[in-house]
Amino acid sequence: MLFARARSASAKTGSRSLSTLLVGEHNGSNLSDGTLAAITACQKLGPVRLLLGGNGAKAAAENSASVSGVDSIDFIEDNSLDNGVAEEWTPLVLAAQKGGSHTHVVAPASGFSKNFLPRVAALLDVAQLSDVLEVQGEDTFVRPMYAGNAISTVQSSDPVKVMTVRPTSFEKAAVSGGSPTVSALAEECSKVGKSTWISQEVKKSDRPDLATAGVVVAGGRGLKTKENFSLLDPLATKLNAAIGASRAAVDSGMCPNDMQIGQTGKVVAPDLYVAVGISGAIQHLAGMKDSKTIVAINKDPDAPIFQVSDYGLVADLFEACPELESKL
Repeated sequence: MLFARARSASAKTGSRSLSTLLVGEHNGSNLSDGTLAAITACQKLGPVRLLLGGNGAKAAAENSASVSGVDSIDFIEDNSLDNGVAEEWTPLVLAAQKGGSHTHVVAPASGFSKNFLPRVAALLDVAQLSDVLEVQGEDTFVRPMYAGNAISTVQSSDPVKVMTVRPTSFEKAAVSGGSPTVSALAEECSKVGKSTWISQEVKKSDRPDLATAGVVVAGGRGLKTKENFSLLDPLATKLNAAIGASRAAVDSGMCPNDMQIGQTGKVVAPDLYVAVGISGAIQHLAGMKDSKTIVAINKDPDAPIFQVSDYGLVADLFEACPELESKL
């Protein structure tokens, strides 16, 4: 384990009382699983104030009025906040942090937080702590380095700690048992108007969300073609699993990049991870090696994936997958 200190010219927190501003995500009615995990991560960092924005923020706040571990929930209904545009979110978060004199600004590690939180940290003149795995105290955190091959304990002396937490490393907070206050923020807190969201193309799926699924079936280069990649569908359906992929599969056009797992993709830690035709490059292992049970199917007995798998099947995946699916 490495030990490092993140220094800055700023003074330490000193005698200020701890408090945390948690920027949450929601689907218009409920908090995301990543936000619930981040609530758990914040329990050693003083009272937690949850900030929600965009259409449906009011409903999500009211539906979260019994979430355990949160002291207050502020929401703002504003179309400009719907799509996580950094230019709109950053002033809102900075104003909320300053108004509450919060010592910590936290968000679950996701595409949403990766978009605006570095900008928040830069404007506060502090270093961001990314992908925190453990909170040891108000200024001491554990996070991965070198694609997860080293785990470092980092102590920050910044007056405001800006950080993302890895949702798979924390239990989700209970949705009952708490009694946070719920209030609306003034609409003038947002509407910067520097950027406008035009459109997006999102693939709809009835499968569980890849980042939080309990079971994941992932395919790699061994599937060879986009048509062959569909062999994973029956198996995933039987297991009620999300489907993921290695970077090699994404780069070859077998599947969209939102399915990528690894150092430059999503980090998952399901109860069951089934790797089909994945060799086990270090970049891929960085995104899935914390899975509780790993099953690998590969015809190469020397594939690196077998070094981290709990169960390995040396076989032709085109024969093994249909047979496995038929027996489930």
